[in-house]
This record gives sequence, structure tokens and C-alpha cells, in this order.
Amino acid sequence: MHTLSPDQREFAERAESVAAGFAEDAYTWQGDLPWRNMRALADADLLCPSVSDAYGGGGRGDLASLLLTEAVGRVCPDTAWFVYTQGMVGPRAIDLFGSETVKERYLPGVTAGEEHVAIAISEPDAGSDVGSMSTRVTEEDGELRCSGEKTWVGGVPFSDVAVTWVRFPEGLGSIVLDLTDPGVEVETEHTNMAGYSQTHFTIDDVVVPESHVLTRGKQAFKEQLVSLNHERLGSAILATAWATAGLELALDHAADREQFGQPIGEFQGVEWKLAEMYRQVETAAATVYGAVADPEGTGDAPHRLQTSVAKLHCSATAERVISEALQLFGARGYQQGHPLEYLYRLTRGRRIAAGTDEIQRNTIAKVLKEDGVPAVSDR
Repeated sequence: MHTLSPDQREFAERAESVAAGFAEDAYTWQGDLPWRNMRALADADLLCPSVSDAYGGGGRGDLASLLLTEAVGRVCPDTAWFVYTQGMVGPRAIDLFGSETVKERYLPGVTAGEEHVAIAISEPDAGSDVGSMSTRVTEEDGELRCSGEKTWVGGVPFSDVAVTWVRFPEGLGSIVLDLTDPGVEVETEHTNMAGYSQTHFTIDDVVVPESHVLTRGKQAFKEQLVSLNHERLGSAILATAWATAGLELALDHAADREQFGQPIGEFQGVEWKLAEMYRQVETAAATVYGAVADPEGTGDAPHRLQTSVAKLHCSATAERVISEALQLFGARGYQQGHPLEYLYRLTRGRRIAAGTDEIQRNTIAKVLKEDGVPAVSDR
């Protein structure tokens, strides 16, 4: 991990201090957005640290976003999910590619903890294969009009807009879509295994202001694909934070639970299990923090090889660690309503969202075939 500067360390300690106040209500949100926690982070000047300070963010870069997401995720997994999505996904795309109009309209509300921006990529026939997307923006009588459908979109009940990937006549691109437009119709609200809502909606001839176009043209969309590396980093640290939360629950339980006349944490088999869980958590953290390209907030995008490795490794690590923690709790941890039962369901989604395991492996293999194994000097 990067050695933290005094300012970065102070930021991380403030994040830990504010996050400690979320413990009482942790594991109770069940897919609801913890607005008061988001506002508490905003009031402490912590929310959206990678968004430009001109719109209320911190202007700090990826490292600060990772520190914040990890600090919050170790206490309240739900709040961390929204911290990650609003700091490194939809609003980050608006900050990177948006016009002054959309930045001024949407980012201040997000950085204040008062508004939420969704992101819509998947379609019924286009998931990992974004090249198969059929949602289109056409030009008619001097206006841009969008039609199509999107599915598995998170956060729609809390959002007025969604960063939406579309197909322009010249190729793929993205827009900021107004979800309150009469042409946007919610077809289905799915509930995933963690209790989160995922929406399938249709778009029927919705007028898109020119100012709401984020990327258009081959080169512009390539830049947006590069921006996914920020999202992968965020997903990786989110999984790592949840794994750490599971480990901490297991440590406490091993100290309190007695069997055969002693705490179970005194048995060597349990000690080795705890040690192995920590090894995996520490390795995951080192992998994701090592992929940061702009610890000083320079704006440099992380490389797709390192971020794909981090996303793949941390997602799998979290599932394994939380499964082992649940095993230590036995039947109690397996019951609905137990924090580990919820963490297990929540964490499973990390191997799908922000690019599946299989897509990460494809990316890793492609880069290795193109560029070879990175040199020592490039690590």
C-alpha cells in the first residue's frame, strides 16, 4: 500500500471516526439508501472525495475514495455500497465527461448527500457484451432522441437520472438520462438476493439535450472504457472492506464463544483459520491499493491490468473469507438476519457487478498477450 501522507492519514482517521457512528444501524438497511449516513459524511467533507472540489467533492483522487469506502464498509456495508457508487461510478463519469450544465445540475446534490445518480449499462440481450447494446440515440429534426431498454439497474428508486450507455449512429457512447421523463417507463423491479432493487425500464423516444451527452465517438467512448478502471478499484475495495468486517465478527465470536471449557479461539484449528482469513484480507488490500495510479490526486487513470486483477482477486477473497467467518458461527451465522448471512449474500454480487470474473480474466489475458508480463520497473 502507498505510504500515506499526513493529510491522507488525517482523512482516513476522520473517515473512521465518522463511520464509527454508523455501527448502531448497520445491517438494518436491507437495500434502503442510508441518507442520514451519506449526509453525515458530506457534513464532514468526506463524501465523493474523487469528485472535483468545484462541485462539492474532495478533488483528491482514487486513493481517498478507497480509504473512505474501506473505513465505512468495515462498519456499515450498505452505506459503503452507496459511497462507492456515488464516488466512483455514475457521478464520477459526469465529473470526467459531462458538460458544465450537467455537472452544475447534478454533482452538488450528490456531494451533499442529497441526490443519487444511477448507472444503466446492461440490456436484456447485452450484458458483458456491451457491443451488442441496442438502446439508440438518433438525430431527428435537430434533436437527439433515445429509445431502448435497460435492466439490472441499481438505485433507480432513489434517482432522478442515470448515466446511460447508448449507441449513436457513429458508435457507442453515453448520456445522462432523465428518469422522470414520461418516456421512461419502469417495467419490472427485481429484488436480488441481498435485498437490493434492480430495475428494468424502457425508453420511448425521449429527447436528450445536447448538454446531457457525456461521450460520443470512438475515441470519447474509449476514454469512458478507461474510466471503468476507477469503478473496478472501487468494487475491489468494497469487497475487501466487507471481508474485513467478516473477519472482525469472527475474531469477536472466537473470543466470546466457549466450547469444551475454553473460547473456541484458543483451539489451534480456529487460530489457523483466523490467520488464513487475515492473510487473504491483507493480500486483497495490498492488491487494490497497489493498483492506484494517482495517490496524490493527479487524475491519472489506473491501468486495466492491475484493476482487473484487483477486482477479480478481491471479489473471490471476500466470498471465501466471509464463508469461513460464517462457518465459525455455525448455525447461528446461517440464520436470516445475522450480519454474516447478509454479508455472504451481499458479497456474492461482487463477482458479477462491475464486470464478471470471466470478463476480468479475459481482460487480463488480453493485456498479457498484447504487452507481456509487466517489467519490474513497471510494478
